[in-house]
Amino acid sequence: MSKEKILEAYEDLAEDYNALIDHKPHNAYYDRPNTLRLIPVIKGKHILDAACGPGKYAEILLGQGAMVTGFDISPKMIALANERNNGRGEFYVHDLSQPMITLKDESFDTVVCALAMHYLEDWNPTLREFARVLKPNGSLVLSIEHPFFEYEYFKSKKYFEVEAVAATWSGFGKDVIVHSYRRPLMECILPITRNGFYIDQLIEPKPEPEFEKYDKKHFKELNAFPSFMHIRAVKR
Repeated sequence: MSKEKILEAYEDLAEDYNALIDHKPHNAYYDRPNTLRLIPVIKGKHILDAACGPGKYAEILLGQGAMVTGFDISPKMIALANERNNGRGEFYVHDLSQPMITLKDESFDTVVCALAMHYLEDWNPTLREFARVLKPNGSLVLSIEHPFFEYEYFKSKKYFEVEAVAATWSGFGKDVIVHSYRRPLMECILPITRNGFYIDQLIEPKPEPEFEKYDKKHFKELNAFPSFMHIRAVKR
């Protein structure tokens, strides 16, 4: 699977993604509240929004008094992040899998990476970079697709492997094929603990009540079985 396919999908999705992100239920009433509640302190803190998309997380964090730096592989997403945040924060184009050479050692209190790690075949280099840029005892807050959900959704026969998969997204105004990597639970946990972190909290979330107003079907399903998993890890 090539990065070009992932980039192409997000460049294609960018405008519709940005237009819907404020209230799209899986994002607004499932992922975001559960991710945000894992951030220890926001006001006055330096936060890295890794794979920031159109800057919705950054908008919330800036509004609560954080200093935010964000990057994304998609130039269109970065343009939208700058537009959404009206010159507040710093945003630039960068590939999550590559060294973050513009960021100094121990310069952030928290790194947030929401629903992006599944685009990486190998998590280890990125987690080492997150550890490098975090201050001592800094927090890494991740949201990922739940490995048990993915195993069922993609009808995998190779649970213990990290395998390339693809899904057709139809919830952002058009059908777009999005490529990613499915992995077992141990390949979500071990790369974190082997690259300078201990896991402080793990949440298998349920949707917020507002979700039901937008999508009753998935509200019922997510109250029975999680699609996402949220992790807070602390730099050792």
